[in-house]
Amino acid sequence: MNDLDRAMLLSVHPRFATAILAGSKTVEVRRQRVAAPPGTTVVLYATAPTMALVGLARIAAVKVGSPREVWRAHCTQTGISQREFDDYMSGATQASGLTLEEPQPFEEPVPLSALRATGTFHPPQSYRYLKGEALRQVAEASPSAGTVLRGILGDPVPA
Repeated sequence: MNDLDRAMLLSVHPRFATAILAGSKTVEVRRQRVAAPPGTTVVLYATAPTMALVGLARIAAVKVGSPREVWRAHCTQTGISQREFDDYMSGATQASGLTLEEPQPFEEPVPLSALRATGTFHPPQSYRYLKGEALRQVAEASPSAGTVLRGILGDPVPA
């Protein structure tokens, strides 16, 4: 990771989180430009009904372009049909395809209730960056997640 004190928190449907962590979905698409450098750690938050942090991956590359360009470049890696993609991208003029690698599921998901018990935690609608205190909060909410985060991030998160 270029900035060892920063990770991307990415909200995804549980179906997609499972596929990313299994390695069968290697590209996550977004309706806006994502400017994360290769090597950025991604913390996966599975939305309802799971509502938990479920694992990590790394960004290998980001393709920004029109929805059509992103679909052409990554259609077989997105884990969705063209109809699902078109419905999701309806009205968007720009899209990003985040190529993910090195998926690592957490031994136990970190539920939203545990995250909120250690501080103020709000899952993003799409994505946001976690720095310093927010990373420590995630590490404190789950010992196994904290161990994985420290290993991935080069130990910037105190135990």
